[in-house]
Amino acid sequence: MKKNHKALWDNCLHLIRQNVSEQSFKTWFEPIVFESYNEQDKTVLVQVPSPYVYEYLEQNFVQVMGWALRMSFQTNVRLTYRLVTDKEHKLTQDVESERPADIDAPQPTTRANKAPDVLDAAVPQDLNPQLDPRKTFDNFIEGDSNKLPRTVGLSIAEHPGKSTFNPFFIFGPSGCGKTHLINAIGVQTKKLYFRKRVLYVSARLFQVQFTDAVRQNTVNDFINFYQSIDVLIVDDIQEWATSPRTLDTFFHIFDHLFRLGKQIVLASDRPPVDLDGVKDRLLTRFSCGLIAELERPNMQLCIDILNSKCRRDGLKIPADVIQFIAQTANGSVRDLEGVLNSLMAYSIVYNSNIDMRLAERVIKRAVKVDNHPLTIDDILEKVCQHYNVTQQSVFSKSRKRDLVQVRQVSMYLAQKYTKMPASRIGQLIGGRDHSTVLHSCAAIEQRLKIDRKFSDELGSIENSFKLKE
Repeated sequence: MKKNHKALWDNCLHLIRQNVSEQSFKTWFEPIVFESYNEQDKTVLVQVPSPYVYEYLEQNFVQVMGWALRMSFQTNVRLTYRLVTDKEHKLTQDVESERPADIDAPQPTTRANKAPDVLDAAVPQDLNPQLDPRKTFDNFIEGDSNKLPRTVGLSIAEHPGKSTFNPFFIFGPSGCGKTHLINAIGVQTKKLYFRKRVLYVSARLFQVQFTDAVRQNTVNDFINFYQSIDVLIVDDIQEWATSPRTLDTFFHIFDHLFRLGKQIVLASDRPPVDLDGVKDRLLTRFSCGLIAELERPNMQLCIDILNSKCRRDGLKIPADVIQFIAQTANGSVRDLEGVLNSLMAYSIVYNSNIDMRLAERVIKRAVKVDNHPLTIDDILEKVCQHYNVTQQSVFSKSRKRDLVQVRQVSMYLAQKYTKMPASRIGQLIGGRDHSTVLHSCAAIEQRLKIDRKFSDELGSIENSFKLKE
């Protein structure tokens, strides 16, 4: 009687489900589609939705999969993955599993062998690259102000760690596209080399992780984890200028990666020579690769960016309105995006065409036109007004969820728009310490990545104090 190989595969999934978390099973195993079983070669062919899923399975579940296959098929079998590389054109690629399936049953989970969190072990493990898939080279419009950094960034993504552009240090003013470019480098690298361990991290989040490692006495694990990265991308490193312990720790990580030929990409709002508080031994390393300035986009590039975003979002905006926005957005890509998002929202809500009158109304509310620096009092006033709470309640010791969110948002915006250190921000917002500020900022950053509604809400608050009439 001919065996029902699909049933054997289903039994294999059943065994796997008993040995992994429910979330892991739903995320990584439910999307797998059984294709066929070759009796002669003893090979199971399954389809997975992307190369990334294949990489994740091979790195993290090869043992349990091999054991489950052997138990179900009662023989040692090999896996072949059919990777969907282009859904639109239905293109696939077959890749054999690199390891044989004849392995032992999974061990009971203990503290010694359980899957670690991102900083809980020195050995390579599953890694979320923390990249924004929307920020790619395809939508990073080239112009005179960014041609060199963009060209070099693309070259690094194609040959990470193998060029003279290591480290690659990008600097420029806020809103010029630094975060987009370094994200694009990571996304393109992962696309071309999906086995490489690529990680994007903000300087603030790195500091939070380091603070936690110090508190938990796991600094060695922290360092070993970062030393296992193939392409390390760090944003806003100027925030470490007043954190000597963080800088000393990063020095050891940097030195290790550099000696192994791993790619390092750094972004800052100023060049290395202006990073006060950073020791010479690290400054010389920042400067030994390539330093590239990302300037504010000129008028023509702003127009090209706006036209590109209009095509992407299906917006129809008259040429004179496009030109007006480009002239008044202060050369900030972030302001351009904010104006377009506001125009789209107004147009939908009020069922009106996007014209010069609407553009002038939105620009007035969305673009900062003066040079007076924001204070923490300014930020607290607007945040409390938005959430309809008093500053006294924010300063209290209450752990109510709503008040915790208001505190975190206030600390995040204070860190973003003022030059005060975290310790000073904490003192001014209820007498908290610097670690509370760092954790609050990290929590807001993580939420912004996954909660579009919250992102829009935060944008609304920012728009309320970007303009002082």
